[in-house]
Amino acid sequence: MTLDYDERYFHGKPQNSFHAAVNIPDVVVFPRSEEEVSEIVKLCDQYKVPIVPYGGATSIEGHTLAPNGGLCIDMSLMNKVKALHVEDMDVTVEPGIGWMELNEYLEPYGLFFPLDPGPGATIGGMCATRCSGSLAVRYGTMRDNVINLKAVLANGDVVKTASRARKSAAGYDLTRLMIGSEGTLGVITEITLRLQKLPEYSVVAMCNFPSIKDAADVAIATMLSGIQVSRMELLDEVQLRAINNANGKNLPETPTLMFEFIGTEAYSREQTKIVQQIVSEHNGSDFVFAEDPEAKKELWKIRKEALWACFALVPHFEAMITDVCVPLSHLAELISSSKRELDASSLVCTVIAHAGDGNFHTVILFDPKEEEQRKEAEKLNHMMVYKALSMEGTCTGEHGVGTGKMKYLEKELGLEALRTMKRIKTALDPNNIMNPGKLIPPHICF
Repeated sequence: MTLDYDERYFHGKPQNSFHAAVNIPDVVVFPRSEEEVSEIVKLCDQYKVPIVPYGGATSIEGHTLAPNGGLCIDMSLMNKVKALHVEDMDVTVEPGIGWMELNEYLEPYGLFFPLDPGPGATIGGMCATRCSGSLAVRYGTMRDNVINLKAVLANGDVVKTASRARKSAAGYDLTRLMIGSEGTLGVITEITLRLQKLPEYSVVAMCNFPSIKDAADVAIATMLSGIQVSRMELLDEVQLRAINNANGKNLPETPTLMFEFIGTEAYSREQTKIVQQIVSEHNGSDFVFAEDPEAKKELWKIRKEALWACFALVPHFEAMITDVCVPLSHLAELISSSKRELDASSLVCTVIAHAGDGNFHTVILFDPKEEEQRKEAEKLNHMMVYKALSMEGTCTGEHGVGTGKMKYLEKELGLEALRTMKRIKTALDPNNIMNPGKLIPPHICF
């Protein structure tokens, strides 16, 4: 436990968030066990002290802010692998372990956990925000890859949500209730995850297009072809310019698609050839692919460094990172119409999309000292959210709601859905101590 101001300030400020901190926690605790978490939560409930669960602090929607002060519960010391079942292809872990560290542990067993959000993300935080990443097009989101979990509820009770069986029809699906609850229903203390075999072989490919619509159309055509790509990422010409600028590369500054195909050597190559044909039918060019490990790493490095390249493009600027997602059939329309308004803005805006599942991000760079630029960034985000909602999409494909997306939920989900969420929240947390001010808009009542 610490009362140190610097430590409290560090835990209370936004590490990656656009949203400003209005307060900091009064105390930060570092539990080492589920039992300690339970005792901490019981005390907080007794004295009505707000609790903010804290994982890797990589979220960008203000999930770890402490608007009411209270207690920050840092889960970083609960980072163990508790059980690995190789034959069942599952693993039970504590919430503080990072997905990258977990995959290092699993590699000698020929297994991996197939979600890849930003570096530093922990499994507990990934559950809380219902995250995904570039591999979701093949393996699904966090919702699809958690078998069960344990959580400490607001009164200190510990609940286990399901057995370890791969399927069950026993009762309410409490696992899915907790995933995406953003710390508002309980503190996650243990997770059992579904694993995958490490791919036998893979091919990475890249190609260019004259327009963003052509690139998005290829993403749709590829998915309709039945090919099971493991990754399909879209970058616009502004993003390519940022990458060239940051890394001294000489890539064509045009809309670009990147693919990864996995399976046997023959299957991966066959998939590559089919997609190459699809690309040629949609004005694509410069189709290149790599099979050598170092060459693949170098190609995929282009995508991995995209965000940091944006910051290098305009040093000392901050970024608003958007997260809309639509049914795949609307992706080309959404990106094309949004891009026209982004390009017309005075701000630097790049597009990065998980094109296989309809999820696209923009990185909107602005000078934090210029209030008009901040307002322009918010206006552009608002524009894209409302376009997505008009196409039966969502304001957040993978980043979660936090404080930043609450204002869009009534438009997206409807008042009755939010009232139902509020009833669940009130039943499980009558004193409203669990991450208050997040997820459910404050005006919702029942």
